[in-house]
Amino acid sequence: MKEAKVKKKKKLYEGKAKIVYETDNEDIYIQEFKDDATAFDGQKKGKIKNKGTVNNQMSGHLFNYLENYHVPTHFVGQQADNAMAIHKLEMIPVEVVMRNIATGSLVKRYGVEDGKELEHPILEFYLKDDEKHDPMINEDHVVSFGHANEDEIKLIKRYAQKINAVLKSFFFRRDMLLVDFKLEFGRSKSGRIKLGDEISPDTCRLWDVESGEKLDKDRFRQDLGKVEEAYQEVLKRVYK
Repeated sequence: MKEAKVKKKKKLYEGKAKIVYETDNEDIYIQEFKDDATAFDGQKKGKIKNKGTVNNQMSGHLFNYLENYHVPTHFVGQQADNAMAIHKLEMIPVEVVMRNIATGSLVKRYGVEDGKELEHPILEFYLKDDEKHDPMINEDHVVSFGHANEDEIKLIKRYAQKINAVLKSFFFRRDMLLVDFKLEFGRSKSGRIKLGDEISPDTCRLWDVESGEKLDKDRFRQDLGKVEEAYQEVLKRVYK
C-alpha cells in the first residue's frame, strides 16, 4: 500500500463520517475517517468501534486496485490507520449510485422484489443535499444546474460502470455480493475527473454469497447487531 506523509494543518471541513484537513502541500489534503455512524439523513446517530480505520484501509486498498484498471482516483497514500492523503478535488455535488440487486429505496419506490438480481445494472444520480433528502435527479438536471457538462457526465457514467464491473468481480471472489454502492467524483486542478470520497461498508451494500447475511451499514440502520464484527469481516475478506 502506498504511504504518504504530509503535515496536517487547518481543518477545512467536517462531515458526518470524515474530516478534511489542509496540509503543507497545497494540492494535497488529509481525509480522516471517523467512528461516528449516522443514518436516515442524520436522524439516527451512533458510533462503530474502529469504523474509521476499516473504512480508510478498505478505501485505500480499493482505490489502489481501481487505479490498475485506469480509473483515476484522489488517493495519494496512507497517512495513518484512519487517514489518507488525497489529491485536492473540486467535488461535484452529485452522488452516483450503481445497483446490481434490488433492495432498499429501489424496492420502496418501484415495488421490485427485494433481493432480485437486476437484469442490467442501474445507474442513478442524486443531488447531494441532506436538507432536501438527496433527491434523485437526471442528466439534464446535472447539466442545467451547472454541476457538470455533457462530456463530464459521459465520462462519469463510463467510470461508474467500469468500477461496478471491476468491484463486482473483486467482491464475488471474496464471497460477497456487491448489491449497490455510492460514488462521488470531482475535478483535479487540471480539470481531470477523478473518483473521490470512499469505498467502504458505509457506501456499499455487501451480502455474504452463501448466507445472504448483510455485512455493511444496514446492520446499523436496521439494528441487526454485530456491526463492528461485520465491518471487520469485510476488511479481512478485502485483503484476502
